[in-house]
Amino acid sequence: MFSLRFFRRMPHPFKSGTLRRTLVIYLLVACLFPPILLAGYTYSSLHAILTTKIRSGIEASLRQEATGLENVLNNLDFVSKQLALDGQVVDRMNAYLAAKSVTEKAEIMGAIEESLNVVNFTNPYLGLTIYYMPQSKDPILFTNLAVADDFQVEMLPPFVHYRGAEFYGPHRTQYKNSANTVFSSVRVVKTSGEQPVYIYLETNYNIFRKLIGSEYYGMKVSHFLMNESGVGIYTDEDQPPFDAKTLPTGEALSGGLFHGYYLFGYESSQGWHLVTAVDRDVFNGEINAWIRRIAALFAGTFLFAIVLAMMIWRKVYGSLRKVNREIVRMTGDREAPVRFTDVEEFDQLLGNFQVMKTTVNELIDEVGRNERAKSRLETEKVLSQINPHFLHNTLNTVQWMARANHQTEIDRVVTLLVQVLHYNMGKQSRIVTVRQEVEALRHYIDLQRYRYEDELDFVIDVDPEAEPVSIPRFLLQPMVENAIYHGKREEKGQISITIVRRENHTVVFEVADNGAGMDEETVRKLLAPDEDTPRGSGIGLRYVRRLLAGFYGAGEWLQIDSRLGEGTALRVVIPADTGGDRLDQSAGGR
Repeated sequence: MFSLRFFRRMPHPFKSGTLRRTLVIYLLVACLFPPILLAGYTYSSLHAILTTKIRSGIEASLRQEATGLENVLNNLDFVSKQLALDGQVVDRMNAYLAAKSVTEKAEIMGAIEESLNVVNFTNPYLGLTIYYMPQSKDPILFTNLAVADDFQVEMLPPFVHYRGAEFYGPHRTQYKNSANTVFSSVRVVKTSGEQPVYIYLETNYNIFRKLIGSEYYGMKVSHFLMNESGVGIYTDEDQPPFDAKTLPTGEALSGGLFHGYYLFGYESSQGWHLVTAVDRDVFNGEINAWIRRIAALFAGTFLFAIVLAMMIWRKVYGSLRKVNREIVRMTGDREAPVRFTDVEEFDQLLGNFQVMKTTVNELIDEVGRNERAKSRLETEKVLSQINPHFLHNTLNTVQWMARANHQTEIDRVVTLLVQVLHYNMGKQSRIVTVRQEVEALRHYIDLQRYRYEDELDFVIDVDPEAEPVSIPRFLLQPMVENAIYHGKREEKGQISITIVRRENHTVVFEVADNGAGMDEETVRKLLAPDEDTPRGSGIGLRYVRRLLAGFYGAGEWLQIDSRLGEGTALRVVIPADTGGDRLDQSAGGR
């Protein structure tokens, strides 16, 4: 009764924004998270294990049944060949058909019947055996058992044509005194007469029931047998889950779900198919039972967590009220020391609160220091911009002096240098068009021509459709600079810059030289990650790789094709983006 009164007086534990709510939720999470995590992990593992085990068991049983059926048909094929093509048996059959006297026929008949008895004795899987001549007035020539009066092969369901024989079934036996289900085969006997003679063989009367059944699976399954035309001809249930003739062959062999049943198929090399259908609830029976047990365990754990949370809350509620009073008192004076409650756990909490107050005071002081440091950094930033401006101003002074003294070449060189520096170090967008990049590259090439004079020839070929494409600024100059470095040779060198827009919405930038070329090891080092690249080699190419990765993401955007004695080609293939939106977003995220 006291506990009930206490819980009635106690504030609602899930009131929003209270420590009570947080404490109860944390306790619930602490109690429920392990079983939830264990249940999730166990379910993912156990579901896969059980599914694999069930599927493997079904497929193994299906293969066992199908293999048995294949053996039965192979046995019928072997025996039918023995009785239809064997020389001694055929000679006796020809002699019987040619005999005129009753005595001679009786003697030959005895020999043939003896052969039939030997074959049936040595093959226990055989049942009814008939030699028959369908065009004769009395078609049944020889048989080992009584034949049904309505014996007609044409009325039997065709199964498969295999190794020169026709196989039928499953069907009711043609044995007069039985109604069992059998398979049969018919083969032409190799006789010399004008009228054809056939050998008709049936399986043993009980073998089909032993071959196909649910007892091999450990669960209820439905069997469907399909002939070589893919038509369902047999099911082992009086009321199957669906019509065997509507069963799709492809769906059956792929192991899919059909009308709420899992299908497992076996495609025989003899041309027929055996399919088992398992109800989804039966297939998932073990898994569903495990889920029900886990759900019951989870429900019990949840109730236990609720009870435990309420008991802990009852234990700490009084102390929490004391701590709350102390915290309220301390909010009026940030510098006031904490008064402890003489309860170890809550005193530790108040001690941490005192540490937090001290830390806040220190952070306030640190914010003041950071503001002063920020002011200094702004000043340094302004000073760091003086050097480029100073360089531009100095070059402009040199340019005006050259013009004043009519130094045309110096004026031209300084003008090109100012244009190159203005493009590379300017404040314009980091995204430019191919047209702008090529224009800046031409300034750089003109500047290099003054240095190398007639040592190098430059050829620029730009596809007009590629000119409006947006690309990162300062992409081509490092590639051309690398080509100049590797393209110099004793005879005159040539550097070709080709830009082509492809139909697959990509743009190809290729810078090729006819220099000495590089071996595979050098190429590998140039394309290696930055930490693996030797210091001082391929700096420009490393910049190009980082530039492409920053704007387009990870990928092999830069390719190098080089052969010793022939030259080197640098190739960059990037998306053809004319709007620049995606590049602007990439640049902004860097």
